[in-house]
Amino acid sequence: MKLATQPTVKTLGDYAYQAIQKHFKKTFKWEKSVKKDEDPEALHQMRVGMRRLRTAVTRFELAVDVSKPISDKNIGKIARRLGNLRDLDVLKESLENNYKPKLPRKEQESLQTAFTALAKQREDVLSSVQKTLKDESYKSLKDALDKWLEKPTYQTLGSVTIQQVLPDLLLPEVSNLLLHPGWLVGTQFVNSEVKIQKSWEPEKIEQQLMTEGEILHSLRKEAKRVRYQMELFSELYGESYAAYIEEVKSIQEILGTMQDSAVLTDWLTDVFKSEIQTQLPTLATLLTENRYQSWQQWQPLQERYLKTETRHSFHLTILHPLSKIV
Repeated sequence: MKLATQPTVKTLGDYAYQAIQKHFKKTFKWEKSVKKDEDPEALHQMRVGMRRLRTAVTRFELAVDVSKPISDKNIGKIARRLGNLRDLDVLKESLENNYKPKLPRKEQESLQTAFTALAKQREDVLSSVQKTLKDESYKSLKDALDKWLEKPTYQTLGSVTIQQVLPDLLLPEVSNLLLHPGWLVGTQFVNSEVKIQKSWEPEKIEQQLMTEGEILHSLRKEAKRVRYQMELFSELYGESYAAYIEEVKSIQEILGTMQDSAVLTDWLTDVFKSEIQTQLPTLATLLTENRYQSWQQWQPLQERYLKTETRHSFHLTILHPLSKIV
């Protein structure tokens, strides 16, 4: 006769341990490859892993008792260094694969100046990453995490059941996302009701992004934080919760595409010491079209999340995890 097994995750502390252990393993297995600069995918995976580890550590800090090296500041510094290198790889991939093939030969040749500058910049940033992965703060983080996973200690709140506190963990994060001023970019109030400005020409969108782009970028970062936190608990909810995760991911990605295009434009302007319309008119047009298309994808999601019923439904979904969590 087979005995029934007890569920492995019962308390907030148990769940914190599971999340930290998972992302610890996923993050540091890529270290050697990143140090040797062998594969852009290894860098991507380590960067994402470090970000998710940071989310796990910071969101469960009320439940776990960890040593000083395991801090949001320490993990964040390492994640940013990895991110700086990864951003250059993404920029190069985008130029090579998405834009260069669509350019006339003269502009393709001009781009070589950009690729040369990019290679030099990447060399410097890679050196910084390799130094980071050898320094004491990085080693202390790894060692402290390893020791904590071997012998975990918890705050008092770590003993409560996950069902008891799960909505309280998530609702403040969702509220911060929904109250972000980025939702109001490109809107106006008519009789106290928010109306989205539609049918804008590309020039109007460019003007809006020039003045409000940083607010949308901030909303993108908020969406990413909420998505990472929600994904920590995805198995504890049903289909409606999964659908919200996918929408938050779409918001993050669409706003990210807009931001990446703007960053690329600014970077090229800096490299060529002039507006890129002069040196790369076709590329400048493609980048403008890219932002225009992203704006068209963004507006339906913006409209949906400005509706009262969508926001209430999101909150209600968070309030009702699965009745049985195993």
